[in-house]
Amino acid sequence: MLMRMRSSAAYLALFIGLSVTLAGCGYVSEIRAMKAFKDGNKAYASSDWRVAVNKYEAAAALAQSQPDCQWCPAIWFYLGNSYDNLYRPARKGEPANDALLQKAVDNYTVASEKLTEETVPKRSLALEFLVATYGPDKLADPTQAEPVVQRMIQLAPNEPTNYFQLAKIYEDSGEYQLAEETYLKGRDAKPSDPMVYLTVAGYYNRQGDFDKLIQNIRKNIELEPNNPEAHYRLATYSWDKASRDFRLTDSQKREIILDGLNSVDKALSLNPDYIEAMTYKGLLLRTQALIEKDPKKQQDLIREGTALGDKANAMRKARQG
Repeated sequence: MLMRMRSSAAYLALFIGLSVTLAGCGYVSEIRAMKAFKDGNKAYASSDWRVAVNKYEAAAALAQSQPDCQWCPAIWFYLGNSYDNLYRPARKGEPANDALLQKAVDNYTVASEKLTEETVPKRSLALEFLVATYGPDKLADPTQAEPVVQRMIQLAPNEPTNYFQLAKIYEDSGEYQLAEETYLKGRDAKPSDPMVYLTVAGYYNRQGDFDKLIQNIRKNIELEPNNPEAHYRLATYSWDKASRDFRLTDSQKREIILDGLNSVDKALSLNPDYIEAMTYKGLLLRTQALIEKDPKKQQDLIREGTALGDKANAMRKARQG
């Protein structure tokens, strides 16, 4: 689950200075709700969650009678978030503590129903925080998170992150076909974004599908040809595969190693002082030495690989001072 600071300070700041402009409308309850909300905001900004809860609860009770209040939906978001901050994962199982999380869920749900994508905060933010309450350190109930994320996808069909969240739920539940399909939908939602290919590559790496992993890494490189890290990344996966997969023939290992060396050379051509790339080139050369039959070539590769490793270590120490 996507984790972020739960206080949502950036959104709160937009409310801290909110002025009361409702006197002429005659909405006494709304004015009182605004005052309670502003008092809650002050406590919230000071991380005084219990006081914030009390003030926001008062504001919510008053706002119930004001269905046309445009700013009021934010109350339920911050009320839910205050309960969320009061919850302690280390005390999971204690009824009073667990009740706090359920109240967070209830209020995030109300907020997601009342907010829109034009309000501050947005409805999608309330849904995002609601999904987080179903995470492993809280309610640990992915089945409840699934429909919420699907709703987020409906709200923002071109946002890959939502698809990836849903895909991870499927992956963690062992529904690998659904997971793969959903990861690919996320990738295809924004194919010009190089990062989506890394997310999909990560899935294939966890599944042990090297060919599809590399396909997505190559696509990332196509979109970022001048990024040394993109080329370096392919080299790291190449070394890992060649050095750890004992099912490979020497011919297969050689192909993977040479591909990795080509990539790491590209990374170093873009950044000659790339210490990590230098280190992996040394590792790849020494791994290549293991499959060579010619003793002289073996020694040459080992010597070059060791020299690169030593150079990388010396540069690392020099940078550390």
